Order: sequence, then structure tokens, then C-alpha cells
Amino acid sequence: MRVFIKSSSLPSALACGHRSPRLLRYVRTQAQYEYTPREDYDVSEFPRSTGLATPRQLAQYLDEYVVGQQEAKKVLSVAVFNHYNRVRANIQASEVEEDESGWSDDSQSDGRTGVVPVHLNPHPRRTQGGSLPFQLRYSAPTFEKSNVLVLGPTGSGKTLLARTLAKVLDVPFSVSDATSFTQAGYVGEDVDMCIHRLLQAANWDPFRASTGIVYIDEVDKIARKSSGGGIEGSRDVGGEGVQQALLRMMEGSVVTVPAKGSAVEGPGSPPAEGRSRPSQRNANHGLPKPDMYQIDTSNVLFILSGAFVGLDNVIKRRVAKGSIGFTAELGSNNDDSQTSDFMPFFTPNLRPLPNMLEHVEPADLVKYGFIPEFVSRLPSIATLAPLTPTDLRRILTEVRGCLISQYTTLFGYSGVEIRFTSGALDEICNKAAQRGGGARGLRGIMETLLLEPMYEVPGSNIRHVLIDKTVVRGEKPALYWSKGEGGTFWTAWTEAEAREEQST
Repeated sequence: MRVFIKSSSLPSALACGHRSPRLLRYVRTQAQYEYTPREDYDVSEFPRSTGLATPRQLAQYLDEYVVGQQEAKKVLSVAVFNHYNRVRANIQASEVEEDESGWSDDSQSDGRTGVVPVHLNPHPRRTQGGSLPFQLRYSAPTFEKSNVLVLGPTGSGKTLLARTLAKVLDVPFSVSDATSFTQAGYVGEDVDMCIHRLLQAANWDPFRASTGIVYIDEVDKIARKSSGGGIEGSRDVGGEGVQQALLRMMEGSVVTVPAKGSAVEGPGSPPAEGRSRPSQRNANHGLPKPDMYQIDTSNVLFILSGAFVGLDNVIKRRVAKGSIGFTAELGSNNDDSQTSDFMPFFTPNLRPLPNMLEHVEPADLVKYGFIPEFVSRLPSIATLAPLTPTDLRRILTEVRGCLISQYTTLFGYSGVEIRFTSGALDEICNKAAQRGGGARGLRGIMETLLLEPMYEVPGSNIRHVLIDKTVVRGEKPALYWSKGEGGTFWTAWTEAEAREEQST
């Protein structure tokens, strides 16, 4: 006769002496907890990102410092937000795996009864909220990172975007320049220096450094050099060699970083970029620093940027290529020949043409000089457009830390008040747009314009300076007023504003 005993009556049955192996062989036990089917998942079971700014909030923070470039702000904000979630999810997944591997049930087998546990009871420390950890791990795979490539003309805000993000992020953030990188064994910096700076920004904490962000500027300077005219068999140690060295680091590998400059860059020294918690800084203070650090870059986000001068011509040739007959080219090469013969130092922002960098494809980057393996490790591409005179006006007067506020404060240290008319500001922006160079061109024009006032004012009795449109054009010098002539100064400023408004 076969006897079936329910799990609720199992303890009492064993207490009554029913210990026959033949009887207990058919004992069926049920799970201790009710398992939720997959189709009944609730979104609330997934871990929420507590204390993390949303991509929209990050973009709004960038709007306070960077003018325009909305698409690039979206790409960077989403990349940083996903980086936080990816690091958090991967760390939690690794902790769950460690708990499972270290937990074993002591009750393996009962020799007297022959009952073998079914191992369905969850770990007591991982049964919170009635949800099982293996359900969450099944629906949340290991996230892979998406490195970002930022393209844009010089002065459009690439470096400013990165440095502004570094102020608000709670992960280590390091900034490096690709122009100083060379292949290992040659004069220059190895690519491992960017991880060394990240470790320094993490206050010499390898764990925090393995979750940071590395920003490499001027990455277009490591494009593959043309082989014409060089010594036969010479190596491109500053171009393709650097790309090859960055491959394993961008994909994810363990990088050995030596502790350089222990006397200067000790554990208690302040970080170069990014933030570190005070508790961690105090915990590391006074501890001996090891000679070598092992940094895993699997969770390190890489953001690369560059001006990529000449890439627009590569895109134009691809777009203008015809397909009639035997792939005949219908587009003329006149414009390309003009731009290739003369390459200005600044990227010109003269014509309000469509931004050709928005149509960039991986094949264009390969033709520009990057190896395919390097391009494939940058799945996310953000493009910045050249700045218009309207954008330059906002940079000059509206954003936090604008140039007008800087020079006003600079003159204020000498007890001098300086004013600009609206026409003067428009004229400055127009000259900057014609000169090129984006926001950096504004500073050059301002330095030239205010050279004489900054030379004459300190140590004199001048207390008021007025800059109008004619001063910007170079038709007359700046206007000065001494102490006690504030009323005359304000009257002259009002009259200049009225004249310029009537002339427009």
C-alpha cells in the first residue's frame, strides 16, 4: 500500500515512528514559498535608482553652462545614466553569485530516514519582499557598456560638456589628452596613464576606479597617418599604435597600474578629477600604498571626443557619389579641392550649412584613419553643430560664468565699472562667427578689444568704461569717465543704446 503524506502533516508523521524507507520513499514535499509566475512580474520588484538624476535632469544641468547642442546633451546624459544603472546592477549580480557560491545547506542527507532535501528553500538573507533573487537575476542580464564618441568643431563645447559632467557625477572622472599618448616603449605617455589618473581621482581606491568614467580629448589626433613620404618600415607609434593599445582597455580588461610618484601622489592627496567620499578618504589615509594596482575596466565608461577636421569632406564624397551607369560620380570636386588645399587653424563657422557630421557612419571614420576594431567599440556617436551668432551671444551674456560677467568682475577688482551696449555685443558675436573657433574665438576678440582699457585703468582715476559698436569696429577708442562722473556715464550709455537701436 502506498501512503502519501502532505507537507503540513510531515512532522507529526515522523514523530509517530513512521520511519520505514519504503514508506518515506513516496513522501512529497511542497515549496515553502509561493513562487510568482514570470507573466505576473511587477515592475516594482526591480531595484530602483535611488538618488540618481534622470537624463532630463542631467541635460538641464548642462544647459546652465553649455549653449545649444541638445542632441549631444541627450546622448551624454543617457550614457551617464545607463552607466550608473549598469554598474549598480552588475555589482548586485556579482554579490548574489558570491552569496550562492558561499552558502551550502548542512542537512545533505539523513541516513536514518533516507530523505534527501530538495533545496527549494531560499537563502534567508535574500528573501525580502516575497520575491526570489533568481527571478531578478533571470530578467536582468549582465549589462555591457556603450562607449561614446563626441564629434564637433573646435570651440563648440566638447571639453566643457565633459568638465561640467565631472562636477555633478559621484563616480571618479579623469580627463586625458590623446596627443600625448604613444605606443608602449616609445617616448611619451602610455595609454595606461588615463587609468592611472582615474585611480588618482578615486583617491587610490581600485574598486571605485573600476566604476569611473574616462574622458579622452583630441582623439582625432591618433588617426592612422598616411604612409607616403615616410621611412620604409616605420611604425605609427602615435596613431594606429595608440588605437591598438586602447582596444583591450575599452573592451574591458584588467590593467596593471603602477603607483607612480608615491611621495607626491600619496593616498591622502586630493583627487585630480571627480569626487571621493570623505569616509573613503579617511579610511585610506595612512595606509601603505601598494606598488601595483589591478584595475578592471569592464565597468569603466570611455568618452572620446575630437574636432575631426576634414571628416566632413569624407562624408561629402560618400553622399555625393552617384550610382548611374558604372557608379559614375556626378558631384563636382571643386569644393573639396578648395577646402583641402587650405586648412585654416580654426574650423570655420562662416556658412549656416547643414552639419555634415550628423551623417557620419562607421565607414567614414575608417576612411578618416581609424581601424575598424576601434570604431566598433564606440557604438554611441554624438555630434556637435557649429555655433551660430545667436549661440555666441548667449555664451557671451547668459550662461553661468559668461565672458561678460568675467570681465566685469575683473574690472571690478580695480574699482571700475564697465558697460557694453547691445550693438557692441552683436558686433562682437558677428566678428567671432566670421573668425571661427566657436566660443574660444570670443575670448580672443574680447582680449584684443579690452587690451587698452585693461592697460590704462589700473592705478588711474578712471571709474567708468563704455564700449559701444564703434569701439568694437575700431573707429574710436573706449570711453572713460573719472570718479564722480557716474551720471554722465549712464547718460552716455543710454544715448548710445538709443542710437544703435534706431540704426538697426
